[in-house]
Parts: sequence; C-alpha cells; structure tokens
Amino acid sequence: MSELSIGLSYGAVTLLVMFSGMPIAFALGTVAVTFMYFFMPASSLDTVTQNVYEEMASITLLSIPLFIMKGAAIGKSPAGQDLYSAIHAWLHKVPGGLGIANVFACALFAAMAGSSPATCSAIGSAGIPEMRKRGYSPGFAAGIIAAGGTLGILLPPSIVMILYAVAAEQSLGRLFLAGIGPGLLLVALFAGYAVVRARQEYKQALVIYQQGGPKSAYLIEEHFTLAQKVEMLPRVLPFVILLIGVMVALYGGLATPSETAGLGGLMALGLIAVVYGIWRPKDVAPILTSTLKESTMLMLIIGMSLLYSYVMSHLHISQGAAQWIVAMQLSKWVLLGVILLMVIVLGFFLPPVSIILMTAPIILPPLKAAGFDLIWFGVVMTIVMEMGLIHPPVGLNIFVIKNVAPDIPLKDVIWGVMPFVGLMFGAVFLLCLFPGIVTGLPNLVMGVK
Repeated sequence: MSELSIGLSYGAVTLLVMFSGMPIAFALGTVAVTFMYFFMPASSLDTVTQNVYEEMASITLLSIPLFIMKGAAIGKSPAGQDLYSAIHAWLHKVPGGLGIANVFACALFAAMAGSSPATCSAIGSAGIPEMRKRGYSPGFAAGIIAAGGTLGILLPPSIVMILYAVAAEQSLGRLFLAGIGPGLLLVALFAGYAVVRARQEYKQALVIYQQGGPKSAYLIEEHFTLAQKVEMLPRVLPFVILLIGVMVALYGGLATPSETAGLGGLMALGLIAVVYGIWRPKDVAPILTSTLKESTMLMLIIGMSLLYSYVMSHLHISQGAAQWIVAMQLSKWVLLGVILLMVIVLGFFLPPVSIILMTAPIILPPLKAAGFDLIWFGVVMTIVMEMGLIHPPVGLNIFVIKNVAPDIPLKDVIWGVMPFVGLMFGAVFLLCLFPGIVTGLPNLVMGVK
C-alpha cells in the first residue's frame, strides 16, 4: 500500500474505533498496535512497552501527577467557596460585581488547581446558587462558570501546556509565562461581558418592577461591613501565597518544573491541613485516591497517544501529511485558520490531551516553516481547545455544570456559554493582531529567544 492509502486507512480506522465507544486510551493503543502488526516489522511488536516507556520517560511529564495532587488537595477543600465569598464581598458594589467575582474566583482557582472541571465544580457549586438567588438568569450564571473554568488549561500550571511543551519541544517555563497575558485578557473580556449582561438584566428587572411586577433579587442591595470583608481574607491569603510561591520557585530559578510541582503539592496538603483541619488519613485518602485515578487515566492516554504518534511517524504518515500541507502553498494566515478549524472540530470529540499529542507531528512542521512562533501558537491552540470544553455537542464543562446545577435545562447552559465562545474567538483575533500579548512576558523575564 502507498503512504497515502496507509495514512487514510489510519485516520479512518481511528475514527471508527473511537465512535465505537471504546475509551480513548484503548482506542489509540488498539489502532497503533494493529497497524504495527500489519505494516511494520514483526519485531516491532516486541518493543511496544519499550517504546511507550521511552516516549513517557520525560522529567517534564513527571510534574503532571504532582500538579494533579495539588489540584485535588485544593479541589477537595472548601477553598473554592471561601475564595468566591471573599471576592464577592469586596466587589458586591460594582455593577455586575457578582459576575465579576465569579470570573476572578475561577481564574484564581484555575491557577491554583490547574483543572478545568475542578474549577467549574468548586466555584460553580457556590457561585451558581448565589447568582441565581440574586436574580441572575440560569443560562448567564451557568455560562460564567463554564467559561471561567476553561482558564484551568491556560493559566499555569496547566497540564495541557506541559504536554504541548513536550510535543513541540519548547520551554515549559516560557510557555507558562506566555499563557498569563492571554489569560488576563480572557478574564477581562469575561468580566466585561458579565458587567454588560448584568446591567441588561438589572434594567429588565427594574422595568418589570416599575410596571407592577414582582421585585427581582437584582434590585435588593447587599451590604458588607469592612470587618466582614477583612474577616474573609485569612482563609484566602494562604492559597494566594501558594500561587505566588509556586510561581516564584519556577521563574526565579529556584526549582525545576517537576520540583515546583512537588513543592506545590506538599504546600497544598499543608495548607488544607492548617486552614481546614484536613490532615487525618480518612480526610487525605480521597485526595490521594482521586490523584491516583486521574493520574493513571491521564498517563494511560498520554502513553497510548505517544505510541499512536510513534507509529504514525514510523509509517511516514505525519511527515507525508505535513509535506502535503506545505505543498498546498497556503498563505500564512489561511494555513493557521485551516489548522485551528481542524482543532475546533477535533475538540467536539476529543480531550485537549489527545488533540495535542495526535496532531503535533502533523501541524507543527508546516507552522514552523511558515514562520509562526511555536510558543505563540501553543497559547492560541490552547484557547481554541478551551472552546471545545464549552462548545456543544460534547463540551466537558457543559456537563460538569449540568451536574452542579441539574435544574438548569441543558439548552439554557448551551445558550449561556455561546457568548463566551464568541469572546474566545475575539481573543484569538487579538492575539493574531498583537502577538506581543503572548510573547512579551516570556521575552521580558527569560530574554528574547
């Protein structure tokens, strides 16, 4: 068979196996081993375990279970609710302040936990009922939390960025720094939309009340004394210190990414022990169990994805596809648009981890040849994959929100997140116009590459 026929068969069989309902890790591993059997030397089957081990024997990947433990420790504690309550108390007088508080709480929690579902669950369980209690429409409340949760894969520490750094052979520290500017941009866009939408809903509630209708909770003012505001800070400050400490250790050259992950995990366990009294074996066991389960699942997906990519490279599928893309002689921006469109479509069905490891061998060489900075593209790709987390038909965060607030109809959740998908498209456009938003901070801290 020709390389083209093998490549097309590889893609078709992959889709067929995935749509059969088989778990992603087993689907990728099955396809890879099957094509090794039929199209590679028989001896290659004897090296499957060795290949997977060699592909995963990266000191950078070691940081993933440790960051997961850090996120699990914070996610299993009341830290999310405390964080949200404190920010709300300080911002309640700002128009749309409750919505802004949820966006900020999601951003800070995402930066501490590094997990999108954990952020949605931790902040949403407190934030959605509070927003609805104060008159926010169900779809709006759900949309804010679902979109805010996506920041978990953009703001460091990000497991998705760790995998991109491995796949693209780029500096993890530089990539983490590159995500901060766009992350703050998205926070600003989400908060701005929250203000505009809250004002619209407030005006609608006021008109209804003036016409003799019921008085919406929107129209009831809240009051927090300075003492109440200050009282909420002691439970939040330790976790902010944790976030700053991890960043200083990583970017101050005090620790490698893996050492930083271990430091963050131990500090998180220590903080929840001191702040919330979570230190007994029965309290810590769910955290370690969750870490073990999530790490095992994720590392299995990573291992099988890397084996899948290895087979694709050995059969010259990835090289052939990259050469075909280059031979099309698309303009620089058309090439980028086509690749991002492919990532969006894949995001309907696959998690970001698999998208990165499956597509990197194909899309990165043409992008590099076209003159794109791979650090910049990694951030843009991450934002596009964020859209997949809240875009129907299978956006993960949509179903997390549905689990947190089961009484909100799925239709309302979907319509609630669509404006945020539009804001993400807008952010990608701004990053294309002003790439310094991505590259400026890494160049300032680590020097021009």
